[in-house]
Amino acid sequence: MALKVLIVDDDFINRKLLQTLLKKNPKVIETIEAENGSDALDKLKKDPSINVVLLDIMMPVVDGVEFLKIFRADMTNSHIPVIVLSTDDTRKTEVFENGANDFLRKPVKEGDLSAKLEQWS
Repeated sequence: MALKVLIVDDDFINRKLLQTLLKKNPKVIETIEAENGSDALDKLKKDPSINVVLLDIMMPVVDGVEFLKIFRADMTNSHIPVIVLSTDDTRKTEVFENGANDFLRKPVKEGDLSAKLEQWS
C-alpha cells in the first residue's frame, strides 16, 4: 500500500531529516509537514487521504499529547496510525494511553522507521 505521511514536528531540521528518510522508502508516495498539533489537525481535515502520522511530543500551540486527545476523540481517525517520535522516554506511557500506536526514539534510524511503516501499512 502506498503511504501518505504527515510529519508533525516544530523543528524544521527534524522535519527535513524525516522527509529525507521517507523519500528513500518506496512505499511513501508523499509527505506533508505540520509545525504543531493544531497545524496537523487542520491538514488532516483538508486531506483525508493521509494514512500515517509521525508525531513529536514537545511542540508549541498544541503538543503531541493534546493532539492525540483531540485526534482520537474523532472516531473517523481511529484507523490512522500515529507513531510518536521523541527523545523523552518518560512520556511513553502517556502517549500510548492517549492513542499512539507506536513509539520511536529520536534520532530516528532509517531501518527502524521503515520497519514501523511496514508494520502499519
